[in-house]
Amino acid sequence: MQPNHLSGSIVILYDYNQQKRITMSTFSKTVKMGVATLAIMNVTAVVSLRGLPAEAEYGISSAFYYLFAALVFLIPTSFVAAELAAMFQDKQGGVFRWVGEAFGKRLGFVAIWLQWVESTIWYPTVLTFGAVSLAFIGMNDTADMSLASNKLYTLVVVLAIYWIATFISLKGLGWVSKVAKVGGLIGTIIPAALLVLLAIIYLIGGGKSQMDFGGDFFPDITKLDNLVLASGIFLFYAGMEMTGIHVKDMENPSKNYPKAVFLGAIITVLIFVLGTFSLGIIIPQKDINLTQSLLVGFDNYFKFIKMSWLSPIIAIALAFGVLAGVLTWVSGPSKGIFAVGKAGYLPPFMQKSNKLGVQKNILLIQGGVVTLLSLLFVVMPSVQSFYQILSQLTVLLYLIMYLLMFAAAIYLRYNMKDAPRPFRLGKSGNGLMWLVSGVGFLGSLLAFVLSFIPPAQIAVGSNAVWYAVLIIGCIVVTGAPFVIYAMRKPHWIDKDSQFEPFHFEKQQ
Repeated sequence: MQPNHLSGSIVILYDYNQQKRITMSTFSKTVKMGVATLAIMNVTAVVSLRGLPAEAEYGISSAFYYLFAALVFLIPTSFVAAELAAMFQDKQGGVFRWVGEAFGKRLGFVAIWLQWVESTIWYPTVLTFGAVSLAFIGMNDTADMSLASNKLYTLVVVLAIYWIATFISLKGLGWVSKVAKVGGLIGTIIPAALLVLLAIIYLIGGGKSQMDFGGDFFPDITKLDNLVLASGIFLFYAGMEMTGIHVKDMENPSKNYPKAVFLGAIITVLIFVLGTFSLGIIIPQKDINLTQSLLVGFDNYFKFIKMSWLSPIIAIALAFGVLAGVLTWVSGPSKGIFAVGKAGYLPPFMQKSNKLGVQKNILLIQGGVVTLLSLLFVVMPSVQSFYQILSQLTVLLYLIMYLLMFAAAIYLRYNMKDAPRPFRLGKSGNGLMWLVSGVGFLGSLLAFVLSFIPPAQIAVGSNAVWYAVLIIGCIVVTGAPFVIYAMRKPHWIDKDSQFEPFHFEKQQ
């Protein structure tokens, strides 16, 4: 996230230049936010329906994974990001600033690079879901499912939607933010509520549940290959670090922010759990498809209530939600690395902007990478396998960034112990920070390791190809910022850059 990662509904609530806030934060400049407001913002930033089928594979034990990931990742990320965001509220850089103040500019650059590249790799996966949604606009289930599985169709739609989003982004953030808000409502929140409501109507109406609610809540952790899809749940919760900036916009943040975090976490988990169960109720576990099952689930429910004409409408709504989310993300992380790049961390070519100040060349480079990645449709055994392997690579890269963030939060307690902290984990001492960041770090590390294991549920082709893509992808993507940093030249610094120096630079 977004995102959360990288969810399809993520709304970037502020740009990384921190020169201009959008959506709710504009309102909060004059009116302090309450607990409920921030909780809803957190939910909107994280929740997406795209990943529900992946967890529906686990039946009743999916609830365990959601709760576990919330405790060891979602909540720690929220609290740690809140302290760091409040600590550096008047300085540019986001995660670049947080990690850089702790471990130096090189690792800071690695962190924000991973945040940008991770989102770039994520686009084909979320757009695959958009392509599948559009395929279900028709009224013939067999034809719709066949079209959704067609590699050429998926490739064309993915590239078309992405480049449309890119060209719109070049027009500036104003209009994009409006589309994102509407898309989050129409493409995620309303469909999520509808899915749960349909499941309730189905059960009350005598429908037979395909999910065994008498199964084991706790999973069999001895089968590591079954845990891979579960590790992807961490990405469901990604993006929470972006809402931490709003901690200073609250009344009495030391008390109200934790309340908002826990309330938002509860609502988020409930939506994910109930949404996953709703799919499991209508689709047998053996028939779950990672890219199609959400649409198939809606189709089956609409048939049950004899309102099949609603299927194309929900398909369009979900596709619009994807477009809105991609629009926002295309502009967001690229804006962050653009601001950092102008401080001398990227060559002048990547600092070029159009007359509206939009990072033109970065967006075009980003588009080229997305296009090349999308061409993997041709060599992967199926749309589903392509979706899964890119999803796993996205998880790996984002988790490296989170590992750096959690470690930085602890280190800064000692390296900048006297710095003002408008929001602080624990009234005194560092014990609570060690606990919260430590749990987040270990949880992220566990998910990172598990993400390398090929999933048992999906035909991903050759295991050698699976490992090669993930290992080589991690090495190349993580190594690139070190190479770029070593190649820096003095003339790379933009004369108009107003990037605040790090604390250790001021001391020199």
